[in-house]
Amino acid sequence: MATTTKTAASAAPAAPAATVTPTRAYLTATVDEATGEVTEASRFKYLPGHPKQIRADLKAGVFNVNGDKVLGKTISFIPVALRIFSDNILNMGRKIWAELYFVDEAGAVCAVLFHGYSVENLQKLNASLFYDDLKLTDVVLTVTPIKKQTEKDGKPATYFIAEFSYVAADPAEVQARQEFAEDFDLYREETLTGTADMRIVQGYRLPAGYHAELPAQLTAATE
Repeated sequence: MATTTKTAASAAPAAPAATVTPTRAYLTATVDEATGEVTEASRFKYLPGHPKQIRADLKAGVFNVNGDKVLGKTISFIPVALRIFSDNILNMGRKIWAELYFVDEAGAVCAVLFHGYSVENLQKLNASLFYDDLKLTDVVLTVTPIKKQTEKDGKPATYFIAEFSYVAADPAEVQARQEFAEDFDLYREETLTGTADMRIVQGYRLPAGYHAELPAQLTAATE
């Protein structure tokens, strides 16, 4: 006696999820399959004027977060923005500073400060990059504290100077950071005095409301 079997119809292949290109490189875009509505969200987290503070502890030769959590002896990042300037900040007297902004692995916008010989090293690297048609915001910087020894009160004393090296950065990641710098005011309130002598500025920008109270030199440098 012949028998028949029923075979369940194969399920139709699922339609591929809709994809959409975000309007800016630092954004991600998702599509609601039911409504077709597109939602964009930033990959980077930043509270204007209050970036996450990364401290270069050049007495110990390490980097830490807010003076607490140690990150290690080196850090690497693509600068989003930076300024090299002379000013009296953090009650340390007038010095030449480098203030760099970058995005950490968690997507938080961070700021780190250097002064003294470390800034000289960064300026030398910036000059080398210029002749290679690059800017500091085009590369992955690696910052390494190098131990130095001196004598203080007749006794040997050690300290560290930041040295900088670089490799070419992923162009897509550079684009994301540069577009973010175009769309957001990148600065740190604690280091904003209005009396800075600006030397190198890349991506650093103040809110429009600050300009009326700042010297013309700083206003021009941040526009």
